[in-house]
Amino acid sequence: MELKWLEDVLSLASTLSFSRSARERNVTQSALSRRVRQLEDWLGAPLFDRSSYPIRLTEAGQTFLPRAQDILRQVQCARQEVLQQQEDVSEMLVFATLNTLSLTFFPGLVRRIEDRLGPLKTRFCDQRASFGGNVALLNRGECDFLLTYAHPTVLPELDAERFMYRHLGNERAIPVSLPDDDGEPLHGFCSGGTPVRLLSYGNSSFFARRLALLFAERPTPLITVYENPMSVGLKAMVLAGRGAAWVPESLVIDELRDGRLVPAADPSWYITAEIRLYRARQQGRPALERFWEAIAVEVQPERPAEPARTTAGRRNYTRSISAGCDSRNPRSPAASISVSRA
Repeated sequence: MELKWLEDVLSLASTLSFSRSARERNVTQSALSRRVRQLEDWLGAPLFDRSSYPIRLTEAGQTFLPRAQDILRQVQCARQEVLQQQEDVSEMLVFATLNTLSLTFFPGLVRRIEDRLGPLKTRFCDQRASFGGNVALLNRGECDFLLTYAHPTVLPELDAERFMYRHLGNERAIPVSLPDDDGEPLHGFCSGGTPVRLLSYGNSSFFARRLALLFAERPTPLITVYENPMSVGLKAMVLAGRGAAWVPESLVIDELRDGRLVPAADPSWYITAEIRLYRARQQGRPALERFWEAIAVEVQPERPAEPARTTAGRRNYTRSISAGCDSRNPRSPAASISVSRA
């Protein structure tokens, strides 16, 4: 049984004329008559009384007509649902990204691109994935884009012949601590060999790898008192006074500005990372290509506001960075994010 047979019957039930229905269905009258006969043979009963003029529905035809209408309606609805689903899938942009970037950078990026392209459909892959796990998602083709940090010493393991990236900006990770009563770091570095209570990333995240290199270059007495691969988790423990941690500046800009947190070391201890957006080199869906081209003309990302200067902790964040390390005088410049084209 074919759907066009049902459509033929519905047309013939409406016109009660083979010639008129043939014109309506854009077929010859003999072809229409043959297809109606095929449906009747399949059902095992005539649907039309051809002995009368005009023709009329038989009792079987009257029973079958509403069923045919319902079948066609359901099939058409199912087709529309599938088409809509396919359209939704083709428009959906799938990202693998580090948890911190999903909170601090991604929302603003999408907002600026939507200003150019209109509403976007986006979703994240598994946000529990580690730095290497996110890279693997792109390698396996389970996402369209990888939004990640990168540094010459800690790069995603991606084949340059298969993947490309755009540079979106830079991020600094700053060692931060709760301030003491004088607004100085409760857990500060450069303190004459006294071990620092470190809130650590463990060993699987981007910043964990970057910090391992920093500590190798600058051996430092540390006591690791807590591990969490996510910056937001480390920030919470810093605010609880449990120790010092390197946290992306964009994640603690408000706390640094109002003095709830202070840098735990001078700027020579800060680490900088690129923010990169990776994708496969092969041609992608139209939605993917539109987003990629919009990124190419992306505007300057917003800069964090300059911190206030009303307490010792707030002043510490904006003092000159030209002086040497002093555990009682940590300093940090205001955050600066630059954009370049890939």
